[in-house]
Amino acid sequence: MWYVIIVSVIAAYAAGLIYISFRCARFAFLRKLTRNRKAPAVLIAAVFFGLLTGLLTLLLNIVNAMIVMIHLYAFWLSGDLVSFAVSRIRHKKPVRYYAGAIAAGLCAVYLAYGWISVHHVRQTEYSFQSSKLPEDVRIVQISDSHIGATFDAKGLLKYVEEINALEPDVVVVTGDFVDDDTSREDMLGGCDALGKLKTRYGVYFVWGNHDKGYYSGERRGWTDKELRDRLTENNVRVTEDEALLINDAFYIVGRLDRSNGGRKTANELLSGLDGSKYTVLLDHQPSDFDAEAEAGADLVLCGHTHGGQLIPVRYVGEWLGVVDLRYGHEKRGNTDFIVSSGISNWALRFKTGCFSEYVVIDLKAI
Repeated sequence: MWYVIIVSVIAAYAAGLIYISFRCARFAFLRKLTRNRKAPAVLIAAVFFGLLTGLLTLLLNIVNAMIVMIHLYAFWLSGDLVSFAVSRIRHKKPVRYYAGAIAAGLCAVYLAYGWISVHHVRQTEYSFQSSKLPEDVRIVQISDSHIGATFDAKGLLKYVEEINALEPDVVVVTGDFVDDDTSREDMLGGCDALGKLKTRYGVYFVWGNHDKGYYSGERRGWTDKELRDRLTENNVRVTEDEALLINDAFYIVGRLDRSNGGRKTANELLSGLDGSKYTVLLDHQPSDFDAEAEAGADLVLCGHTHGGQLIPVRYVGEWLGVVDLRYGHEKRGNTDFIVSSGISNWALRFKTGCFSEYVVIDLKAI
């Protein structure tokens, strides 16, 4: 699937570069510069946008440079289509070509919004009631920090301080705490930051697909064992297909990520638990809702989707059946499901389909 995505992005970039290079040949100053010769004008435009891509790569990285340019192409094409429709309605072609300038302006505003959405982390709140609870419980969920993508280990400390001010009973980290490109320094520092969380009943961690990662330990500069050990040293409980009874009041159940072969089924995890006690299930990927509801979980906390990340593709996961829910809250049977958009983002430094967040869940005893 990743190869398909990569090839598609490169193809979209190349097609867009060709398209706007030809469209730029219509600019009056280029026509004047090239004495109305189309081929040199197209070449100059292509070189300009190639250099712009290189500059964006230096400022951001190649992935985000591609994202910016593809959005520019999309806005440009949209502008041309609108201009074409208007000219057909008016039965008159425009004297000057403004679509490119308008497209660039709209693209800049759109991506500026996306930059703010991913870097300005919000607090999202939910509240549920249950007769199974002997006491009120406040849970704070952190998901998809991908440390190093939009903030480093020191940046995480800011959110740790905000969370501590909320006086949580439990903090859960629902996967992709680190990324394949997270440095060793940030991996260790991020774990140390989690160690500064202040709770009544502890901090609990489940693996995401990027925590164990797709690269070798040599390439990453650290191993998942070192990550596990550092988390444990900071009193973070790494849960791997296990159920923990907290204060004889409720369960925290941590599932291995679906990328780990041979993980237990939801039913295997929850069978044998005391059904009179409230059960919170942590599962990084929101892709097993029916089974988790049938198994009797009361609350399931997930991440992974980043809220859909960008508007053009925000619902693709649900349309393809890869995930059960892109973002937010859904209830199936007696089970509440929450999918967080994450406190950061994978690779991309823009979120236009949602915003970054950490989640506060207040469970009320009745």
